[in-house]
Amino acid sequence: MASTGIAGSRIAGIAASVPATVVGLEESRRLVGDLEARRVSQSTGIIERRVALPGTTAADLCQDAAERLVTSLAWRKDTIDALIFVTETPDYIVPATACCLQARLGLGKACAAFDVNLGCSGYVYGLWLAMALAAPGRLQRILVLTGDKLSSCISPEDRSVAMLFGDAGTATAIEADASGQAVSFELGTDGTGYGHLIIPAGAARFRGDSETCVVHEKENGNYRSDEQLFMDGAEIFAFALREVPQLIKTTLSAHGWGPDVPDAYVLHQANEFLLRHIAKKCGIPADKLPLSLHEYGNTSCASIPLTICQRLGEAIRERSLKLVLAGFGAGLSWAAAALTCGPAVILEPVVYGPASEAAEYKHDQSS
Repeated sequence: MASTGIAGSRIAGIAASVPATVVGLEESRRLVGDLEARRVSQSTGIIERRVALPGTTAADLCQDAAERLVTSLAWRKDTIDALIFVTETPDYIVPATACCLQARLGLGKACAAFDVNLGCSGYVYGLWLAMALAAPGRLQRILVLTGDKLSSCISPEDRSVAMLFGDAGTATAIEADASGQAVSFELGTDGTGYGHLIIPAGAARFRGDSETCVVHEKENGNYRSDEQLFMDGAEIFAFALREVPQLIKTTLSAHGWGPDVPDAYVLHQANEFLLRHIAKKCGIPADKLPLSLHEYGNTSCASIPLTICQRLGEAIRERSLKLVLAGFGAGLSWAAAALTCGPAVILEPVVYGPASEAAEYKHDQSS
């Protein structure tokens, strides 16, 4: 694994935005049936998700979070030196969505802006990049926007993924700070497993055509097109159990912490059953494993900051917490960080869009 320690910057704030539409078990039953809906909910811990309607993108959700965070921090927009947008669902293939967000947020022309195509490990990778750029003598203020709209990539007839993924957007403000405590990062990749979590068609290697967009029956009676998300759940589960416990142990060791030192372990919100297994292997007490997937599902790269806003915001607003963050998923890739966070501006998750979206979604599903 790539191991790095970075000092001289800090997390100044985090904000999150979620769509207005709540998809609960009732809607899931219509898609996959009552027994399947109950089985998936019991095994994953996911009770409801937030889903954005057509016309709303991950960039919209991230922009909303960023606007609120910048206002709360009282940052002048011309003082923001870089914008990093981490997503698997950009607005366009070209240009980078970060460039569009730079304009939409009204940031200065001296602001560097670029996209990072990573999913569930992407938040920690984004922090790593931003904190390296904000090391002493470099950039002063950086926005890391992380979000996905995976609902637009999923077949409602694919039971392996239909009830798992929710949409969300987040913003994290990184600021240079000479007194900022060191952060330890551990990052790794196993590209041999890229096919276990993939959208096969629609980009340069396999361009979309009249055939790739057609939904066909696949394995185990699931239906999807080649332009929709495929996940081999068993392989991803095995990968996470194989890599993540060691990732956490290595990160703790690199930072000089024992397993009892962190106040919380904020893991990518993939699946409660999986997270409990990882926690057991690492000796993490249940009260140090905050969860947000019950309300939001698997929100890909947004899940770690969303969980911080939902579960740890009040504490971090008042004092410092010692945290271990760990993300893992598509690539296959993984990343973890050990850091001290706070006091900082941590905003509660806010609903983006009118409440009428929920009624519109239910009408679309029943028609």
